[in-house]
Amino acid sequence: MPHLAEGIDRFRREVFPAKAGLFAHLATSHRPGTLFIGCSDARVVPELITQTDPGELFVVRTAGNLVPAHTPGGDAVGAAIEYAIAVLGVRDVIVCGHSACGAMTALAEGHDLTAAPAVADWLRHADASLARARAAGGRDGVTGLVRANVVAQLANLATHPAVARALAEDSVRLHGWVFDIASGTVEELTGARPAHAA
Repeated sequence: MPHLAEGIDRFRREVFPAKAGLFAHLATSHRPGTLFIGCSDARVVPELITQTDPGELFVVRTAGNLVPAHTPGGDAVGAAIEYAIAVLGVRDVIVCGHSACGAMTALAEGHDLTAAPAVADWLRHADASLARARAAGGRDGVTGLVRANVVAQLANLATHPAVARALAEDSVRLHGWVFDIASGTVEELTGARPAHAA
């Protein structure tokens, strides 16, 4: 923990003064243009990858960058999506998978998750991802599943009423990305968007 306290101190001394005007503006204004749905993996930092300033991205991070399909009742992911679209009016939504994803590795390799029942339950939101990867022959292992998962999660995203309305009104665009940790590259998946997405 001491390194975190040192980081806060360094932020206050070295970073904040150079961006004091931005933070003063952000204290009374919250208008991000993009909802970024990524993995909770500590190696995947949306603001670092995209080189964006505070206030530009509305970020949701889940294990495996999973987006549960809409169901009645509230959940944290659905509430964040609805808020970003209906209240903040974001114009772009990115679902970003990444190389060496632990969640996708566990599924692709059939890991025993009996000691992690909550994780196993959560990963059921990737059932369509597994089906897509298997339908493609499953030759690409984890890499293929990561890509199939991005496509499946975009489809799940489009089931949320706020997203479906925004897509019908052509007021939001959906994007599927895969970040490669080793090379630092980001690939936009073509043909990954559900119907009505720009």
